[in-house]
Amino acid sequence: MLHGSFIPPLNIRQLRDLIRYHFKLTNYTTGEKNRAQNCFTVSNIKLDDVFSDIFGKAASAITTRLLENNEPFDVKPYLTKGIKASPDKIQDAIDGVICVEQAEKLRIIRSHMKSLDLCKANLESAILNIAEQFLPQINNVSTVPGFKSFSAVAIIGEIGVDMSVFKTSRHLCSWAGLTPQNDNSAGKKKTTRISRAGVYIKPLLVQCANAAINSKKHPEIKNRYLAIKKRRGHKKAIIAIARMLLTAIYNILKKNEPYNADLYIISNMPPKNREVTLEQAIFIVQRQGYIVSAVP
Repeated sequence: MLHGSFIPPLNIRQLRDLIRYHFKLTNYTTGEKNRAQNCFTVSNIKLDDVFSDIFGKAASAITTRLLENNEPFDVKPYLTKGIKASPDKIQDAIDGVICVEQAEKLRIIRSHMKSLDLCKANLESAILNIAEQFLPQINNVSTVPGFKSFSAVAIIGEIGVDMSVFKTSRHLCSWAGLTPQNDNSAGKKKTTRISRAGVYIKPLLVQCANAAINSKKHPEIKNRYLAIKKRRGHKKAIIAIARMLLTAIYNILKKNEPYNADLYIISNMPPKNREVTLEQAIFIVQRQGYIVSAVP
């Protein structure tokens, strides 16, 4: 079967539809958070300056107090442990006035967010019920750096568990939109950007790649990211890491075995008796991020 016409089995399609609906609900929640932030901005309330999450426990309690009574109050009883900002800074951050219209809008937003959270919780329960039949594959994919159980379920829902539909891992990466385009005409390259394919799987892989490069447990991932970042920048480096993770998942599902970091470490080690030309040596050094200049 061609990778461009990949049609998963019925149970995988059901799982994929629920995962994509969960993705849509997450986008709705993000949109409502942005609208809530807009309400605070126009009301001169700067909770985002003193809280890392304006929808956390302490910030939500202060917001509730503001909506109940818009008169000045002491914020100290609403603060929790671990807040870095001082009470005085937090007190100054709420020195604003929420008008009646913005207050009503904020109440509707918070009510909608609670409904979305309830819908997502019920949807996650349905997703996990379908995913139970793929538990061995999910456990293996969860061993990949940056992946947790639910992200592993999402990947399984997108690509399935049967890797025979993709001839190689490169076909899978191309289907996911993680490979550069080959757009040549009259010997000239028009573009080498990645394609727009994989609108659901690509953001998930990029998110997991960002988590993997910040983990100290997997230096093989971080070292490869830093080496590419020196030459190509962060965006291309993170896409390369996402492609690396998807390639690992392809082999994990095909061989039915967990992630093995030693394979990457061994493949990156140069052979002991390798002979290279001067041009090859310069290219190898440049790939490590060094600048090679001629000696007078």
